[in-house]
Amino acid sequence: MSDTENEKPKLGMRQPLGLKRTVETGKVKQSFSHGRSNTVVVEVKRRRVLGPQTAAPQEEAAPPPPPPPPPAPAAKPRPAAPAGETAQERQARLLREAEEQRLQLAEEARRREERERAEAAEEEKRRAEERAKAEAEAAKAPKESAKKAPEPEPAPAPAAPAPSAPEPVGLQLDPGRPAPRQFTPVQRPEIPRPAAPRPEPNLAAPKTGGGGGAGGAGAPKRAEPSKPQQRDRKGDERRGGKLTVNRALGGDEGARARSLAALKRAREKEQRRHSGPREPQAKQVRDVKVPETITVQELANRMAEKGADLVKALFKMGMPVTLTQSIDQDTAELLVTEFGHNIVRVSDSDIDLTLDTETDAEDSLKPRPPVVTIMGHVDHGKTSLLDALRGTDVVRGEAGGITQHIGAYQVAQKDKSKITFLDTPGHEAFTEMRARGANVTDIVVLVVAADDGLMPQTIEAINHTKAAGVPMIVAINKIDKPEANPKRVRERLLEHEVIVEDMGGETQDVEVSALKKTGLDDLIEKIQLQAELLELTANPDRAAEGHVVEAKLDKGRGPVATILVSRGTLRVGDSFVVGAESGKVRALVDDKGRQVKEAGPSVPVEVLGLSGVPMAGDLLQVVENETRAREVAEYRQGVLLEKRTTQAPASLESMFSALQAKQAIEYPLVVKADTQGSVEAIVGSLNKISTDEIKVRILHSGVGGITESDVTLAAASGAPIIGFNVRPNAKAREIAERQKVALKYYDVIYDLTDEIRAGMAGELGPEAFETVVGRAEIREVFSAGKHGKAAGLLVVEGFIRKALKARITRDDVIIYQGEIASLRRFKDDVAEVRAGLECGVTFSQNFTDIKPGDYLETFEVEMRERTL
Repeated sequence: MSDTENEKPKLGMRQPLGLKRTVETGKVKQSFSHGRSNTVVVEVKRRRVLGPQTAAPQEEAAPPPPPPPPPAPAAKPRPAAPAGETAQERQARLLREAEEQRLQLAEEARRREERERAEAAEEEKRRAEERAKAEAEAAKAPKESAKKAPEPEPAPAPAAPAPSAPEPVGLQLDPGRPAPRQFTPVQRPEIPRPAAPRPEPNLAAPKTGGGGGAGGAGAPKRAEPSKPQQRDRKGDERRGGKLTVNRALGGDEGARARSLAALKRAREKEQRRHSGPREPQAKQVRDVKVPETITVQELANRMAEKGADLVKALFKMGMPVTLTQSIDQDTAELLVTEFGHNIVRVSDSDIDLTLDTETDAEDSLKPRPPVVTIMGHVDHGKTSLLDALRGTDVVRGEAGGITQHIGAYQVAQKDKSKITFLDTPGHEAFTEMRARGANVTDIVVLVVAADDGLMPQTIEAINHTKAAGVPMIVAINKIDKPEANPKRVRERLLEHEVIVEDMGGETQDVEVSALKKTGLDDLIEKIQLQAELLELTANPDRAAEGHVVEAKLDKGRGPVATILVSRGTLRVGDSFVVGAESGKVRALVDDKGRQVKEAGPSVPVEVLGLSGVPMAGDLLQVVENETRAREVAEYRQGVLLEKRTTQAPASLESMFSALQAKQAIEYPLVVKADTQGSVEAIVGSLNKISTDEIKVRILHSGVGGITESDVTLAAASGAPIIGFNVRPNAKAREIAERQKVALKYYDVIYDLTDEIRAGMAGELGPEAFETVVGRAEIREVFSAGKHGKAAGLLVVEGFIRKALKARITRDDVIIYQGEIASLRRFKDDVAEVRAGLECGVTFSQNFTDIKPGDYLETFEVEMRERTL
């Protein structure tokens, strides 16, 4: 057996069962759209076409059966295969013929169904007419019987059984017909196979006597025996296995089942058909908020429109954009108007919170404690006076005995009244702190030492108080010292328009001694009297507002801010915005270290739960939720970043100043401190040290301990790290030692500024100072050796000494600068020649461009250390 014979399908080689039928086999290659292909075996089985069959004779007494349907047209004889037809052409022809036959059978089935529906409608109409006729006859029968004789009449034969109760014609269903089929997910009916039509069965036919047997002469012609069931895979949902002509002619048997989405769409379509046409929905007009810039997709979402429609509209406007591109506010307005919506213009600044300037109602205002700020010059006893009032000893914990932080305390008096005190530093570096203290206070207590008088920071405190517009009380401290002179202090205050009551003015003054604790009751009494005159009130039943007195980064608690509440009540759990930071109140700690649940007006508390360390002096505002707080904080951070990165437009002045700045030496520094106020004071003091020759450049300043990132930044720029009351962690210390980064620690601010000033001066190096020691006139030029020349001089002023630096000028223009190589007088080497004498000199570098009439000037250079 050859290989070709082995490749043939085995189905074609076995002997068929039953009638002789020919089987033609072949292969068809199927190609799919997604690149796959499949080869299937096609079998073509020829079947016999039977002629029309005659109906069986019926019994004469039986009613005539309904007319049989017209017989199907006989199948056309299959055309003979053309000569020279290949196997592929034969397979294609057979498939085409099978498809045509399937379509023809489908068309016949459709026509048959239409004919059956028409017959059913006619039958239903005929029955309805018969029922109506019977009902009319039944209604006329009693009337006719009353008019005629009483002899009985036979009842008329009923045309149809009278119903027990009349029913509407439109709702009556024929019990002989199947119920109307609603859509259900069932398999489609099988299209009948081509076969001769069978006659309607006659129930009376078996009762005839002539030839009642099956093989009698009058028996109906036996129908075609049913063929054995072909074994295929019709139970599968997908077509599989061999594709035969029988399966191709079998209709939709074995076809893929309808998807759930298709069934859902069909049900919805059926429901819409029963419910009637849908009314068009009215377009919903929306108020669309449009910022300064917005993406097309975001605008479509806010308008509840399709993004593709917006892009199409923009294309019509001549703007080819995509969904992710941004458009300006004017373009967005055109789109919103075109789609029938209303535009609401918003800007980025609308995100920010506005300062609430509305005054509270009179009935909601309640008295609040006064806020008193203690101000004055350094070492005049401000903190000692506050300690005497509070009964504490804060000054002992201050480095160097001076206050370098702003503190907030609340003191309860004997009559249960409370006073809030703010202690400000007196050093010149803490000007901003003093200004903040004057702005948030109600009363200023100006502390002046009786033995020292008015000092620069005292005058500055007076100016801050006047600028803030708050009343002032002068406390003359240290009156217990023998050299104290309160009268001189009052007279010096007159120079700055501060007139005390003893001199006919309105400013109260009191003599106190913080050390001996004398005069403190008078000071408290004057403070309370001034507070009563001010009538201090606030509304505690509203969202809290306050100011940041001081802020720091605590190692265990994170960012901590000291807040002085101005109005409202700050509670645990409130969401707030403070400057460019946001947060939620996790805990409130008072000045004595106790946790509290809320803080009312004029109460200083430490707030925990911030996202970062805010700037001292920032305003705290409580908002509705954390989302709003983060939104405002992000906007403010963006504004600050834009200010830092925005460059001013170029001009000649800016270009020259930039060139001059580049000529100056930069002294880079990294500053870390314990509080935000200290950072602010240190950076301000260091910037004041800068000169035209060297300038301080703050690479980074922050609150908290020195970290690894600080050391890495300083190592990249070769900058020292300044730690003010902070220290590095172990990892940062290790990196600093490895990369040779200088760590400098301070706890007193003037020690810091003095050392940085000295370091900047050392960076510049010593300064050279010239001192002219002699001048001489060149009278004659002589030859000295083969190529050299000597100058004959007359010393006019000072003296000329060997090895001094010298310069030669001609017409006041320097033509040489060097040193005197040799000095002779009458052929003798001498060390010095004084004024009025003549001498001869030679110069270094073999300088020979000497002419009579030139002048020689000798000078000395002295190197001195720089001071800034």
